[in-house]
Amino acid sequence: MHSPHDPYVRVRGAREHNLKGVDVDIPRDVLAVFTGVSGSGKSSLAFGTVYAEAQRRYFESVAPYARRLIHQVGAPKVGEITGLPPAVSLQQRRSAPTSRSSVGTVTNLSNSLRMLFSRAGTYPPGAERLDSDAFSPNTAAGACPGCHGLGQVHRTTEELLVPDPSLSVREGAVAAWPGAWQGKNLRDILDALGYDVDRPWRELPAEQREWILFTDEQPVVTVHPVRDADRIQRPYQGTYMSARRYVLKTFADTKSATLRAKAERFLTSAPCPVCGGSRLRPEALAVTYGGRTIAELAALPLTDLAGLPDGGTETARVLTADLKSRIAPVVELGLGYLSLDRATPTLSAGELQRLRLATQLRSGLFGVVYVLDEPSAGLHPADTEALLTVLDRLKTAGNSVFVVEHHLEVVRAADWLVEVGPGAGEHGGRVLYSGPVAELASVEESATAAYLFDESPGPARAVREPRGWLTVGPVNRHNLRAVTAGFPLGAFTAVTGVSGSGKSTLIGELTQEVAGVGRLVRVDQKPIGRTPRSNLATYTGLFDVVRKVFAGTEEARARGYGVGRFSFNVAGGRCETCQGEGFVSVELLFLPSTYAPCPDCAGARYRPETLQVAYRGRNIAEVLDLTVEAAAEFFADTPAAARSLGTLLDVGLGYLRLGQPATELSGGEAQRIKLATELQRGRRGHTLYLLDEPTTGLHPADVEVLMDRLHGLVDAGHTVVVVEHDMTVVAGADWVIDLGPGGGDRGGRIVAAGPPERVARADGSTTAPYLARVMP
Repeated sequence: MHSPHDPYVRVRGAREHNLKGVDVDIPRDVLAVFTGVSGSGKSSLAFGTVYAEAQRRYFESVAPYARRLIHQVGAPKVGEITGLPPAVSLQQRRSAPTSRSSVGTVTNLSNSLRMLFSRAGTYPPGAERLDSDAFSPNTAAGACPGCHGLGQVHRTTEELLVPDPSLSVREGAVAAWPGAWQGKNLRDILDALGYDVDRPWRELPAEQREWILFTDEQPVVTVHPVRDADRIQRPYQGTYMSARRYVLKTFADTKSATLRAKAERFLTSAPCPVCGGSRLRPEALAVTYGGRTIAELAALPLTDLAGLPDGGTETARVLTADLKSRIAPVVELGLGYLSLDRATPTLSAGELQRLRLATQLRSGLFGVVYVLDEPSAGLHPADTEALLTVLDRLKTAGNSVFVVEHHLEVVRAADWLVEVGPGAGEHGGRVLYSGPVAELASVEESATAAYLFDESPGPARAVREPRGWLTVGPVNRHNLRAVTAGFPLGAFTAVTGVSGSGKSTLIGELTQEVAGVGRLVRVDQKPIGRTPRSNLATYTGLFDVVRKVFAGTEEARARGYGVGRFSFNVAGGRCETCQGEGFVSVELLFLPSTYAPCPDCAGARYRPETLQVAYRGRNIAEVLDLTVEAAAEFFADTPAAARSLGTLLDVGLGYLRLGQPATELSGGEAQRIKLATELQRGRRGHTLYLLDEPTTGLHPADVEVLMDRLHGLVDAGHTVVVVEHDMTVVAGADWVIDLGPGGGDRGGRIVAAGPPERVARADGSTTAPYLARVMP
């Protein structure tokens, strides 16, 4: 029996995902790093077991209602865990934040600023004091009535809606209308209303054009469709909707990114004329503090906001002190260049996670286990040093910090190291070592030891001669001011710089329109889907091949099962309880909803009859449960499947399961799936590949595999441009463009450009000293 003050978290018999009955003891009150190759099982141990068990115990301590839900959500597969304190998880959430979410809302700094204006602001004579809600654009009390607190109004014009006025309505003059039946329906309704749909648009009277495009009326008429020879169509009641109304409704309501993007083509955005883009009501903007409105203060970089005057009253002094103490950890994490009104969707995953980390620093909790998911992702080596200081402060405050991490500097800084492996998927799931960092050197099976203790640079790579140049600029976007950059063709270019220096903005300028680009492939870290319905097999097209294989079996033919029967996205063969998702959504009161396995199919996604059809002894659910590596052997003699699986193995994804839901994939995994999907397509002339931090979430051993693939593309005549913080990758590039020297207003310039050895010697470059350390 362990004492209640056991200094270790003791895990016994962990079997989550690929863990093979793992036993491990991890000391409390230390910085413990979990490492191992991608897919080895380190996240399954840190998040799937330790954090999940802490969360389950929290649920157990609350109301019976919540306890009932735990049984639906399920407990982690583990024998027992002792010595486990409460836990806080900081994962790199990949959900898309809304346009109303900002730096201020994520950090709760907006609340402090609103309180300051409410209690200590300077009000116009005779104005009554406003509640802090009245200073928020996200509440009915504060939002500008003109733009509902968005700061922008969307308008449209005749020129946008009708790009070619020589066409008639029937010929498609109103380009903003939908295609297919819906568009024909609107044209038929106009015809029924008495408008001439066969006359060129420019010849229609102005008031008719105005009504067709902009009316808010929605008349209902009986439409008598023109009868086709091969089918009889009956009259029906049709409701008219003007082009403007259709575009605005689609833009506001659609869940489809494609439809939203199409609607956006017909809209212009302008700052709201009522609030000037500040998003607030006039009453809130009439209140000032230190001579500035709340909108003006929210637009300042946090480093400037930290210099706010203390004010004359005791209330003002207390509230400004609170605000400044909350800003301090954000600035310490290298994010002082951000402003409170900066929209969250414009932040990188690394910036977002560090903002959440700063908020935790301020919360003053102690005796807690913080479980962090690669906090160094998206960080320049200079920023990683600041991160280590912050992690150390969390530990000094009396907390345990458990970090899943690949970055060698973070691994070296650990007090305790847990290596999971030795390989990925089936070849991993064991704890190879648990103890102080230095002793990992004697563990022969460790994939990390070779990189951790051998700091000698890799072999020098001969720099390729460019075949030509792509030039972009002068660019004036975000913090880039008249920047012009040259990218060599037929070479490997790395774009470097601290967070917020303008790297993503610069490569965003490389578009199909730039002279010399040819074909362009942008491989980003956005999810390959937002629900469990989307997965590796559906995204790569592999699932189509698998379904054909099953439909071709004798059993399927005897039963009359076609390809559709083996899809979990259409009615027929799928389990109808979960609609083929394998999961049901469980709503948790006061907590985010979560997914639990379907009670009927237990996660298999299909009806029992569908699962009776087998191919080589496995049913379709069992095939979806195979890893890429196992599936490559299983489908070795099916060329279409073998090619697709081969490219997934090439980018180091052999450990993923074919049916692994998109919601379980990291940004780095999603990016490599997109790259593999692209690689399996036939080569079609020169291609420019753009990758944003392709090594995120990769162990150094996996980085080598991926770099071999990317350099292989360049050797085949293509051009590769990466945004990258891993200095070993930068050292192997042909050309480096270093932005900086700082982030935000202190960045946005090209500090150095040239081959790696030249950039490593550049004066004034934040990157140079870190690059020089790894240069051959």
